[in-house]
Amino acid sequence: MVGGPHSKAVMRLASPREAVLSLAHAPESAPHPLNNAHHLDSLLADLARVFEQRAEGHDREARFPFDNLADLHEHGLIAAVVPQFAAGGGASLATARRIIASIARAEPSTALILTMTFLVHRSLSRADSRWSERWRDELWRSAVEDGALANALRVEPNLGTPARGGLPATLASRSLDGWTLTGHKLYTTGIPALRWLVVYARTDETEPRVGYFLVARDSPGIRVIESWDHLGLRASGSHEVVFDKVALGHDQAVDIRVPGQWGDGPDADYYAWMITLLGALYDGIARAAREWILQFLVNRVPGNLGAPLSTLPRIQQQVGEMDALLWANSTLLDDLVRRADDDAAPSVAQSGLVKFQVTNNAVRVVDLAMQLAGNHGLSRHNPLERHHRDVLCSRIHTPQDDSILVTAGRAAFERDFPHGPGPIGSG
Repeated sequence: MVGGPHSKAVMRLASPREAVLSLAHAPESAPHPLNNAHHLDSLLADLARVFEQRAEGHDREARFPFDNLADLHEHGLIAAVVPQFAAGGGASLATARRIIASIARAEPSTALILTMTFLVHRSLSRADSRWSERWRDELWRSAVEDGALANALRVEPNLGTPARGGLPATLASRSLDGWTLTGHKLYTTGIPALRWLVVYARTDETEPRVGYFLVARDSPGIRVIESWDHLGLRASGSHEVVFDKVALGHDQAVDIRVPGQWGDGPDADYYAWMITLLGALYDGIARAAREWILQFLVNRVPGNLGAPLSTLPRIQQQVGEMDALLWANSTLLDDLVRRADDDAAPSVAQSGLVKFQVTNNAVRVVDLAMQLAGNHGLSRHNPLERHHRDVLCSRIHTPQDDSILVTAGRAAFERDFPHGPGPIGSG
């Protein structure tokens, strides 16, 4: 189970979990119930209404959303990206985006936790995955049957984000039975309920290898430091994790390589999935802010005006700007999804620019909503204050803006001047 108290199902559908599990014995082409667009939209709308009612309490108390995760598992959504041949939903990126976007508009911490699991499941589905069938199938099975969550643990106190380079301090040492893992990780989103930790570490070999070790959450030697007390996404349980000589089997080194074999950076397909889902999350927060502010403006009738604020041209102009920004977000994400689902994912540099544009647009939308709301937007009695804090997390979410722009700029020079400097034009 995902852990913690389980709420009752929010809807009474026709045995959705049984339908998911029955696919284990069905042909690979059998349709999963979540791939019915009408069914999925109805399911997500019902879940969103419940999650939205819980969101203020989760945020105020930094309370982990066990109840939301239980509901997601009840309806097969935690295993949505698990392939159909493994009894999962077999979701495309387009479907995964719809799920994350809908949940994020209601309760974005839950959406972030689910995003991390989706990314792990997607990486296991790739033809070039180096994971053994044993562990791949176990992660998929546990997600389908138990709603088991997974996340990759990469960030460290001294290393920061590995996206900026450097070897991890977390060390895997050879033992008679396999490996022992020692280290310290930060920002482990979902740790109160994670079943599987995919830990980025280096080996103690003469020529160190770097990569991922699979660790079960209940392994002896794991300690959680409950340090997550942030401005936004407060319910995500992104605490620190300490590994003290955690014993692992030989095959739990699921993907380790000499550093040079990792290439110049992340894979284009993985990056497209990550950027799309994170973009959908923060765009979803911005859309929730828009929904609230429009309702506020329609219902707010100042005495000196004698009409709703929504009738003022200045107000309409700012709302128009919000819609322009959100339209741009939809266009960018639609294109990224289409290309990734057609096995033509854009380059890492291009996907990064989508993250840069979408998240900055989302922040701008919420800023505009705050300007229109005035003091009401700063009150914790209204959800706009929470949306504002949550959307700001996009600025520090890997990849950060400076890294994105440097990567894009470098790619521009490599593309336009592949042979180095050329003659300077007279113009």
